[in-house]
Amino acid sequence: MSDHHEHGPHQHGTPSLRHRLAHLLTPHSHETADKLDAALESSAQGMRALWVSLAVLGATALAQAVVVAVSGSVALLGDTVHNAADALTAVPLGIAFVLGRRAANRRFTYGYGRAEDLAGLVIVLTIAASAAFAAWAAVGRLLDPRPVTDLPAVAAAALAGFAGNEWVARYRIRVGRRIGSAALVADGLHARTDGFTSLAVLLGAAGSALGLRLADPVVGLAITAAIVLVLRDATREVLRRMLDAVDPALVDRAERAALAVPGVRSVGELRLRWIGHRLRAELAVVVDGEATLRQAHAIAVAAEHALLHALPRLTAALVHADPAPVPGERDPHLALAHHLTT
Repeated sequence: MSDHHEHGPHQHGTPSLRHRLAHLLTPHSHETADKLDAALESSAQGMRALWVSLAVLGATALAQAVVVAVSGSVALLGDTVHNAADALTAVPLGIAFVLGRRAANRRFTYGYGRAEDLAGLVIVLTIAASAAFAAWAAVGRLLDPRPVTDLPAVAAAALAGFAGNEWVARYRIRVGRRIGSAALVADGLHARTDGFTSLAVLLGAAGSALGLRLADPVVGLAITAAIVLVLRDATREVLRRMLDAVDPALVDRAERAALAVPGVRSVGELRLRWIGHRLRAELAVVVDGEATLRQAHAIAVAAEHALLHALPRLTAALVHADPAPVPGERDPHLALAHHLTT
């Protein structure tokens, strides 16, 4: 038998007094409105993080572009392009969050959460393009060295780039982890590396001030290398999510929670997957073979409830109850065996 219920995500940080009173009066809500509100709340947090980041990084890139036009610094140009690209990644993520709010239907039965993974892929491609452009500009300047002017303005723009990117990185990573968005976390890691590349621009300006004409393009190449490193990390994060990878610790936590439920003798197959920034589970539990249908159903519901509390971003669980085998009994799943062979 199987039992399927969907729930909104449960946050288990430090609950407010209002939340505690609400949980006391209504121990656990399973209403569709509550699920929808929770989903909208997480998407709203993501949208807010995106647009705030877009404003901060857009202003930073614009200020740097003015200095690039005056100074001719190729290192600052690479940093500016990277900042602009990082700001523009808010667009695909914003589209993904809006799509993720749409309800599931008969064609997209799991909803539109996967759009967030596609947005993560677009972000990875954007990072790769910015790396290629930064490398092209730096190599061109190495082959044709030119002096950098207005070095104090370049240094100030570099510091502004670091401050803006580090603030955005902390904000995106914090919100991304809170709502379970791999794409937003990847975007935050991208912004963090941008901050350090801005500091590299400062080193290039110092080298130029000392008369080292190649300092600026060399720093441009260093920025390219830094972008490639963050590209590797972001690609790994996004591809893992697209391939349904989860933290093994989540699987262990779910298994322990199910085994602690009275009536659950053992846990069979357990699967977890991310759909956007929401988690889904499939679980088989072994119960007493003499239990009635209602008793087995109650155990399945209790197991699902335990999973919801153990995994804060879990929104849906499918729990299947198997009877404990007895000696000499035919395996009830034997009829399925020829469908499961590879």
